Amino acid sequence: MNFIVLGAGAIGCYVGGRLAAHGQSVCLVGRPHALQPIEQQGLKVTDLDGFDRTVPASALQLAATLADAAPSADSIILLCVKSGATESAARELVAACVPGTPVISLQNGVDNVARIAAMAPGLNVLAGMVPYNVVLRGAQVHRATAGHLQLQRDAVTERIAPVFNAAGLATVLPQDIRAVQWGKLLLNLNNPVNALSDLPLRQELLDRDCRRVFAALQTEALRVMARAGITPAQVTAVSPTLLPHVLRLPNWLFTRLAKRMLQIDATARSSMWDDLEAGRVTEIDALCGAVVRLAAQHGLAAPLNARMCALLGGPRQRLTGTQMRQVLGL
Repeated sequence: MNFIVLGAGAIGCYVGGRLAAHGQSVCLVGRPHALQPIEQQGLKVTDLDGFDRTVPASALQLAATLADAAPSADSIILLCVKSGATESAARELVAACVPGTPVISLQNGVDNVARIAAMAPGLNVLAGMVPYNVVLRGAQVHRATAGHLQLQRDAVTERIAPVFNAAGLATVLPQDIRAVQWGKLLLNLNNPVNALSDLPLRQELLDRDCRRVFAALQTEALRVMARAGITPAQVTAVSPTLLPHVLRLPNWLFTRLAKRMLQIDATARSSMWDDLEAGRVTEIDALCGAVVRLAAQHGLAAPLNARMCALLGGPRQRLTGTQMRQVLGL
């Protein structure tokens, strides 16, 4: 199989690196400054379970654009760009890919597949969900939390799932990928909390005030989903409806009931924190913004998620959990 990773960031390099370490043909498409360290040093791929492998640059193809990657009829595109770059990626896909080319979106958010399909109706666009946090530093990519990739069920994904599993990318094909995406979005509502807190993920989750903000965003989103007739899938050990209650618990009880949630590398942070630090546009519109839009479609308001959109859309801010609660009126 010929895998082309469009968007050689943290997720793209981890998935592509694991596939390449397993002997698959992989091309990483990204900006020259991101690919240069890999070209010079190879790609070191590690995870919290002890996997540690360096894929030599000679075992990877590196390309600045999708056109340079020259997709063929047997190529499978793994789309890993940030949600804000979806339209520009779709234009690249239309220009470079033959009709019917499989494109698997491994992006955050719930709207990307529809947006790509609208711009590239001839392609086979499929949804995926990446559950874990991945950190990219230069030529090293590290998976810092656990979970299973979930891919939309299709003849293509039925063919590649065994390859992913053999490469150490534990993969399942759920019956309802849309429900899975909304379940993941509920978890991603912690991304803006983490970004504003300026704390590593584990430390932020041990801050009860930060968790209360996270829980409030989830509770509001669940109310909106219920009005829209959406039942989010359970993508963690705790059901979506129970998770806000668990998050609000005092630390002594939370740490006992949420041990798996706290199995995070000490230095891991959200991708939104990375974007803020680098001065990039964040994915807040694909996360909290999606809740706000869904609410409006069904005659509701989502003021807490709207406020987070405003906070992350302006100048860089750093707020404690207590300050966030005050800003949101909690």
